[in-house]
Amino acid sequence: MNKQATPYLMFDGNARDALDYYTEVFQGEVIEVRTYGEANFPTPPEADDKIIHAKFKKGELLLMLSDSFPGSPVHIGNNIALTLDLESEAEIQNLYDRLTEKGTVLMELQDTFWGAKYGKVKDPLGVIWDLNYTKS
Repeated sequence: MNKQATPYLMFDGNARDALDYYTEVFQGEVIEVRTYGEANFPTPPEADDKIIHAKFKKGELLLMLSDSFPGSPVHIGNNIALTLDLESEAEIQNLYDRLTEKGTVLMELQDTFWGAKYGKVKDPLGVIWDLNYTKS
């Protein structure tokens, strides 16, 4: 693994408000914002302006966040995941396989439009893990 797990916060359509709030509170900066409309990913037109991925940074603090996928409501328990940036396809496959033995697949391990291999798994204790390997 490349570093510490990064919190990934999920919002029900108000991710922009969250970015504004965290910028004000933590005095940091938004370093990346992508909308569903900008992504090569099939979504309904009403989601075009919603955030599919954003990053906020203040010193060593890094938060990632997005609006939930249209039709996937946010509630306590699915509103945060821990993201692991992995160093190879073998490492991500191994960890994905081990987590899915007893966990629940939320998104199959797959190639993505952002140039990574990615999967999402809820472990048997209810913790959601975003596994990401950025291809070179």
